[in-house]
Amino acid sequence: MDFDQPPVVRVSADDDLPEDAWPMTIPAVAQLMREGLELSPFVTFLVGENGSGKSTIVEAVAAAYGLSPEGGSAQGHFSTRATESPLGNALTLRRGIGAPKWGFFLRAETMHSWYTYSESTAVGLPGDRPPPPSYHEMSHGESFLEVLRTRFDSPGFYCLDEPEAALSFSSTLALIGALGRIVDAGGQVLCATHSPVLAAMTGATILEVGDWGLRRTTWEELELVQHWKSYLDAPGRYLRHVLD
Repeated sequence: MDFDQPPVVRVSADDDLPEDAWPMTIPAVAQLMREGLELSPFVTFLVGENGSGKSTIVEAVAAAYGLSPEGGSAQGHFSTRATESPLGNALTLRRGIGAPKWGFFLRAETMHSWYTYSESTAVGLPGDRPPPPSYHEMSHGESFLEVLRTRFDSPGFYCLDEPEAALSFSSTLALIGALGRIVDAGGQVLCATHSPVLAAMTGATILEVGDWGLRRTTWEELELVQHWKSYLDAPGRYLRHVLD
């Protein structure tokens, strides 16, 4: 028997959802419910336009793993306003035998609330760790980097929803370094992103999300990458349509 497995081997449907109700009306979610999803044992990126379902899927997988839907770890759940879809309750995860159980969900849109929760409770840390820093006294990007430094240092399952939102180019490269250290330590990453920089991480599996559902692709073939290359080559071709 193979005990050298990642935290999550496969995602599949454990319950039915109405086909005409959100989020089943999203092609990627409908495909996930029909076919399930094999995750890379290392890093899986979901890349697609706004509304394509990538964040909905990451949120649901994080919830099915036991992580707080608004961000953080399994040890510290909080809720400011429940807006998550019912998808998390409809999924089942095939866990890796002997894999680490620690996990963390970094969700860009709710990190401000998680900072408040973390500072007020100082829970959710594996092992004997000091109290968290004062995230609210840092810039948006600095606080994200501090989370990477203090929370992304243990093997486990890490879900990230558009983590590049607060990061500069150089800080995004630092994030790639943090993800690389997680993988080297035996951890696993599922990440929704709009960043061509992040999606270029060596060895990552890329799933493009859109009207077709989910499809495996390469960095060079991503529509996102092609658009960025065209824009940087001649931004005026795009801007004249936006500004006219």
